[in-house]
Amino acid sequence: MSLQICILTPDRVFWNQEAEEIILPTNTGQMGVLTNHAPIITALDIGIMSIRTQKDWTSVALMGGFALVKQNQVTVLVNSAESKETINSSEAEQAFLEAKEQLEKALGQKEKVEANFAFKRARARYQLVS
Repeated sequence: MSLQICILTPDRVFWNQEAEEIILPTNTGQMGVLTNHAPIITALDIGIMSIRTQKDWTSVALMGGFALVKQNQVTVLVNSAESKETINSSEAEQAFLEAKEQLEKALGQKEKVEANFAFKRARARYQLVS
């Protein structure tokens, strides 16, 4: 038995396949899901979701959202999702370094929050390609 994984963004179905196991980036840390997992709804942080199919592991950058696990079906609703193939590694590295610098320079509370979100997005994309 396997999990049916569906990753939805506002504009498309990003992933709709079966998997043996997933690891989600939740707001409280990583959460693994196997078949027959207890039903749960969880908030997702910006980060990497790992998906294990019968062949191998696939990683996807998620830009925050929610996940519903119920009866071996996992529905992931996210603001955005990206695969490794769609990201230019040198651009991702440059964006990560710039976001890190902006986070260190941020002064006000609003500026720090915005810089932190930009840093998390850039870090997720960079981790995916490195």
